Amino acid sequence: MDEQEVQLEAIVQQIGEAVLATVETVDRLSERVDSLANQVQQQGYQIFALSDTVQTLAEAQEESLKRLDRLTDNLERLVNAFEQPDEGST
Repeated sequence: MDEQEVQLEAIVQQIGEAVLATVETVDRLSERVDSLANQVQQQGYQIFALSDTVQTLAEAQEESLKRLDRLTDNLERLVNAFEQPDEGST
C-alpha cells in the first residue's frame, strides 16, 4: 500500500465514523421530538378537558343565577306581603 491509499483509507474511515455519529444524533433527536410530540398531545387533551370543565362550570353558574333571581323575586313578594297593611283590620 502506498501513502495515498493509506490516507484515502483514513479519510474513508473518518467519513464512516462521522456518518455513524450523525445517525446516532438523528436517532436521539427523533426520540426527543417523539417525546415532545407526546407531551404536546397530552397537554392538548388536558386543555380540552379544562375547557370542557370551564364550560360546565359556566353553565352551572348561569343556572345558579337564574335560581337566585327566582329566590329574590319570591323574597320580594313575601316582604311586600308582610309590609302591606292588613285590609281586613281597618
